[in-house]
Amino acid sequence: MPSNDSGRLVLNHSTHVDGLIPVLERLVSFQGIRTITPGVISRSRGHIPKLKLRVSVPIRGGYKAIARAGKTVQEVFVLTSLSKGELEQAIAESLN
Repeated sequence: MPSNDSGRLVLNHSTHVDGLIPVLERLVSFQGIRTITPGVISRSRGHIPKLKLRVSVPIRGGYKAIARAGKTVQEVFVLTSLSKGELEQAIAESLN
């Protein structure tokens, strides 16, 4: 459920996984999401043709997510009051 009092998206890297920023801009507008920070980019062996964003592990104040597209992987840190299930639902809505 997007809201008017959206959080913020921190863009502190010059490169990001293709298509990730528009998804994060939609995700940050959901109620309960305070800050989204894309992190380290790396390469993977496997190939994922379409952008995927999945919740990985809990961190203090939120969750770490992993964004994958092609052979590129990027960490995404989400500070939120949402539960893991609620965050996964918000991510699914943002990807569509």
